[in-house]
Amino acid sequence: MVWQGWLSLGLVGVVLALLIATRLRPHVVMLGALTVLVTTGVLSAGQALAGFANEGLATVAAMFVVAGGIQASGGAELIVQRLLGRPTTARGAMLRLFAPVALLSAFLNNTPIVATMIPAVNSWARRINVAPSKLMIPLSYAAILGGTLTLVGTSTNLVVNGQYRSLTGAEGFSLFAITAVGLPVALAGAAFMWLFFARWLPEQRDNAPFANLREFTLEVAVAPGGPLIGKTVEQAGLRHLVRVYLVEIEREEQVISPVGPDETLYGGDRLVFAGDTDAIADLLRINGVVPSTQVTAEAAPPRDRAERRLVEVVVSPHCAAVGQAIRDAQFRDRYGAAVLAVARNGERVRGNLGSTELAAGDTLLLEAGPDFVTRQRHSRDFLLVNDLATEPPRHDRLYLAWCILLGVVLAAGTGLLSMLNAALIGALLMLLAGCCSLEQAERSLDLTVLLTIGASFALGAALEQSGAALFLAQGLISLGADRPWLLLVLTYFTVSLLTEVITNNAAAILMLPIALSVAANSGLDPVPFVLAIMMAASASFATPLGYQTNLMVYGPGGYRFTDFLRVGVPMNLFIGAVTLGVLLLGWPLLPPTE
Repeated sequence: MVWQGWLSLGLVGVVLALLIATRLRPHVVMLGALTVLVTTGVLSAGQALAGFANEGLATVAAMFVVAGGIQASGGAELIVQRLLGRPTTARGAMLRLFAPVALLSAFLNNTPIVATMIPAVNSWARRINVAPSKLMIPLSYAAILGGTLTLVGTSTNLVVNGQYRSLTGAEGFSLFAITAVGLPVALAGAAFMWLFFARWLPEQRDNAPFANLREFTLEVAVAPGGPLIGKTVEQAGLRHLVRVYLVEIEREEQVISPVGPDETLYGGDRLVFAGDTDAIADLLRINGVVPSTQVTAEAAPPRDRAERRLVEVVVSPHCAAVGQAIRDAQFRDRYGAAVLAVARNGERVRGNLGSTELAAGDTLLLEAGPDFVTRQRHSRDFLLVNDLATEPPRHDRLYLAWCILLGVVLAAGTGLLSMLNAALIGALLMLLAGCCSLEQAERSLDLTVLLTIGASFALGAALEQSGAALFLAQGLISLGADRPWLLLVLTYFTVSLLTEVITNNAAAILMLPIALSVAANSGLDPVPFVLAIMMAASASFATPLGYQTNLMVYGPGGYRFTDFLRVGVPMNLFIGAVTLGVLLLGWPLLPPTE
C-alpha cells in the first residue's frame, strides 16, 4: 500500500478518536480531514469537494424542506389527534404510537418529528393515565425504525446511495428498495417493544422537570373565521386540558371569569390560560387558537417580557458549556438566554443554580430572546425540545402539504421522477403553496449535518482511491475465513458499534468503500452489504448519545443512562439478528448477476 493509503488510514483513526474523545463537532472534524487530504495531495480539490455536489446530499437538503412544510402546517399534530385515541394500558399506548410515528419517519426526517411529538405525547400520556416514561423511548425507537422503511427515511440512506453510485457507477437503489428489509425489521422491533418495554421501562408518573416553578400565563385568541367560532368551551376541547386551565375570557372589554363549560366562543375572544410548559405547547397546536401576546414568565424582567420567550432544550454532547458551571459559561452573553431551571434524569437539580455544572442530556428551561431559536437551528449546542413561541401552524395548508408529500413519494416510487427531482419539486411546491415560509424552510436545513455529509465523502474517496479500503477489506476477508455470512455479520456489527460512538452518517460513509471492496474481492453481490450498512447505521438504541432522537427524549422521559442500556442493548442485538436473518434469507450471498 502506498503512502497515501497509510495517511488515509491514519486520518481515519484520528477522526474516530476526535469524535469519540472530544466535544468537537462532527462537521468541524470532517472539514479538518478534508483539508488535510487536499493539502497533502491525496485528493485533488475537485475530488475532495465532489461530495458537496453529490446527488444524495442534494436530496437530503430538499427533503429537509419537505419535512419543514409538513411540520409548519401541523401535519404531525393531525396524526396525533386522529390516530392515538384513548388506550388504557402502556402496551396499548405503544401500539397506537408506533404506526403513525414510523409512517411519518419513513418519508420525513425523524428529528423534527420527534421534536414535534414530545410535548404532544407527554400530554397524551397524562390524559390516558400512562407514565410518559413508558412512551418516550418507544417514541424515539419508532422514529428510528421508521427511517429504515424507505430510502428517504433517513439522511444516511440517501448518503449511502449517493456514495454507492459514485464509487461503483451503478444505478443506485429505488425509493422502496430497502423496504423489504426495513418492514420486517420494524414490525419485529415493534413486537419486541410491545412485549418487554412495558416491564423494562421505569415508572415516572410525575417527570415534568419544572413542576415546582410558579405557573406562567399565556394569552391567546380565537381566530376570526376559525373552526372554534360558535362552539362551547367544552366542544372546543378547552375544558379538560391537562395541567392547563382557562382562567378568563375577555370579550369587547368585558371579562368573563370563572369560565363555564357552556360558554360560547366568538371570533377575537382573548383567552387567558395558566399552566406549565408542556401544556402550553399543546394548547398552541389547537386549530383555531392563535397567539395574542407573548408567553411570559415570573422571572422575566418587566421591560423585557414582550420580547422574551420560554424554550425547553436538551444539552448536546457538543455544547461548549458542558462541564462548566452555568455562571462560568456566561449563558446570557454567549447564547442570549438565561437559565431558569435545570432537570437531570427527570428531576429538578437542587442547590445554587449558578454553580450547577452542565452535562450532556440535561434539560434546560431558558428565557431567551426572539432570535434564540433561529440561531440554534444552525448550532449543535442544543437540541430544541419545545419552543413555546413558535409560529402557529398553518392549518389551512395542512392537507395541501400532505398532498405534496404524497406526490413526491408516488413520483419517486413509480420511477416517474428521480429521487432528487421529486424532492426538489416537492420542496419548491411547499414554498410556493405557502405550506412553510422561506424562513421556516431555511431553519429546516440542518447545515451542520449537510456539511458533515459533504466533507465525509472526501474521506471515503481517499480510502477507495489510495488502496486503503482494499487493504482493510482483505483483512476483513481473512477474518471471515471464506464464510460469506460471517463477512456480512462483521460488516453489520462494525457499523453498529461505530454508530454508537460517532455519527451514523460518518460510520456509514467510512465503512461503505471497505464493504464494497470486501464484496468485490470475495466475488459476492454488494447489495446485501450496502443494505446492512444502511440498517446498522440507523439501529442505534443502546445509549442516549448514539442517536439524536434518543438524546431528545432523555430529559423529557425522566430517564437515567442505565434505562437506555437496559432496553437498548437487547434491542440492538435483537434488531441486528433480525436484519441479518432477513438479508441472508432474501439476498443469498452469491456473485452479482450480469
